[in-house]
Amino acid sequence: MNRFDRVVSGALTMLAGSLLLAGCAIDSERPASEASASAEQQWRAETMDWRQRRYDRLTEAYGWLSLVGLDFVGDGRWQIGTDDASDLVMPAGPEDWGVLVIDGTRARFEPSSDAVSVDGRPGVPGLLVQPGRDEPVWVQAEDVRFQIIERNGRLAVRTRWPRAETLTEFKGLDYFPFNPDWRVEARFEYHPPGTTIAIGSVLGDVLQEPNLGAAVFEHEGETYRLEAVADEDDEELFFILADRTTGRETYGAGRMLYAPMPDENDRTVLDFNRAYNPPCTFTEYSTCPLPPPENRLDVRITAGEKDYAGESGYLQ
Repeated sequence: MNRFDRVVSGALTMLAGSLLLAGCAIDSERPASEASASAEQQWRAETMDWRQRRYDRLTEAYGWLSLVGLDFVGDGRWQIGTDDASDLVMPAGPEDWGVLVIDGTRARFEPSSDAVSVDGRPGVPGLLVQPGRDEPVWVQAEDVRFQIIERNGRLAVRTRWPRAETLTEFKGLDYFPFNPDWRVEARFEYHPPGTTIAIGSVLGDVLQEPNLGAAVFEHEGETYRLEAVADEDDEELFFILADRTTGRETYGAGRMLYAPMPDENDRTVLDFNRAYNPPCTFTEYSTCPLPPPENRLDVRITAGEKDYAGESGYLQ
């Protein structure tokens, strides 16, 4: 019984009965409207929380904004330190950090003193590439640390420093206004098992990545599709995309977006309000993938993260 019903007592005339029905209709609409408003408020709150977590990850002491070096290394011995004569020059720490030894896909660091630690052990040599290990093996002196990464069969030294200008002079993130029209339901069309898609990178490499399928959606009467970079056992779908705002209002090398894996009805939700810039927007020492031709959409997606106001990155 609704609010109006509870105050009605006794016998009602035909007119009173009509008024009662009208009152019930009004009250039955109010909860639906309130529920819709509540759902939108929750969506906005969750998106704001997502944006805050993104900002926090970017501005961590050793997050993406702390990158100060990306040096590819081949077989041999590489002297590392702050001395300008070093093969790889660090921004802080001792003049002589030690020697990096590369042999194929094997990387070992031999520190010169206890001032340099390998995997948290001062002065102890160690392997920097450990198959099956998820966490990086850090070499660190003072507040500088580096790790070994692999890109398309090549090893590189990636260096991080909390005093990097990209971090200390960070200009923040800018977004389009919230736009519910750009939170769309999509139909997911699966590709045959083993399908891949060619994905280029800012380094000029092209890799074949797993391509589970495509998300097909409609906006203002037009149909669009985005190819997903994902395997069937992944937790989320990943998209690298460009649109008519790319290079104008948004970053010139495209944006990225995660979405839930398809449900039992092959449906997912693409919330472009969470489209975000790749790390290479902010730093030249990243190795970002680029949107494949299939994901360059002929539409302005006026939602999500705008281009960065700072000076770093591959494209300005």
